[in-house]
Amino acid sequence: MKRFLLTLIILAAGFILTAQTKFSHISMVNFKNNLTFTIGEDVQSFTAKRTLKPFSINKFETTYGLWYQIRVAAEKQGYVFQNPGQAGSHGKRGAAPTDDNDCQPVTMISWYDAIIWCNALSEIKGRTPCYTFQGDILRDSNDTAVIDICECNWNADGFRLPSESEWEFASRKTKGSLMPGNLISGQPKDSSSEEGLLYAWTSENSGATKIVGTAGLVFDPFAVAQPATGNPDFAGLYDMCGNILEFCWDWFADYEENQTYGPAEGYERVSRGGSWSPYTMFSYCGDRYSFDPNECYNYFGFRLASSILPD
Repeated sequence: MKRFLLTLIILAAGFILTAQTKFSHISMVNFKNNLTFTIGEDVQSFTAKRTLKPFSINKFETTYGLWYQIRVAAEKQGYVFQNPGQAGSHGKRGAAPTDDNDCQPVTMISWYDAIIWCNALSEIKGRTPCYTFQGDILRDSNDTAVIDICECNWNADGFRLPSESEWEFASRKTKGSLMPGNLISGQPKDSSSEEGLLYAWTSENSGATKIVGTAGLVFDPFAVAQPATGNPDFAGLYDMCGNILEFCWDWFADYEENQTYGPAEGYERVSRGGSWSPYTMFSYCGDRYSFDPNECYNYFGFRLASSILPD
């Protein structure tokens, strides 16, 4: 009996440790001050002045280990996902993560899947979900028509996708100001294009996804590929450019001054940052892409954001 109880305690401790390990993949960086900037500067033919509310964004792209843990737990609570996701560019769809791919970014999910997963994470973490329709929390990524017209509560404390403005601001933020939009996030202004690769896995230095936060290790063959052992940008964020293309909230359209969170409707959603794939080779902070929110590729993923609410 004592041995049986001891076994249960060890198993329980292992479960708790696993949960803590996955949640360690969430490490939010706060942006509270001087949040006015010009989106699209140095890259786009159209720009707009934007003033943001305080927000936070994860240091890391969402890992497959975290995605899998929350997806499985959420499905037991009635959540439904179109796509189970996979670990990086070459993982097996829906398979349990391994030690080798646990910290690969999740891919092969749609924008709709990411929206629903953010709600699931919020509920599991005891936060208020951001995405609702007529007051109902969204829990099924197959319900695409409803998600297209859903509301994002920017005053909730739940996890969500960053707006395009938040994403670009975070990618360009330095200690004193903002870096130019026509560079890779973290790249010094007067550096060469090769030095820019120290901060991003692109088609020029990678043929697949890499463990999050390891950009730059290609120049050190003896380095150990572990999260956050590569080079962060000026705000302490990893892989803001390269590795995987990251979903944003906004519908794709020309920028307008009064649309901080993009237009109310559209056909394609914005993605940012470029990736390892030659199909999304433009990786500067100001580069933008648009895709049908149903599309899934092994270079699509996302990064968590949340609003910082007044005390």
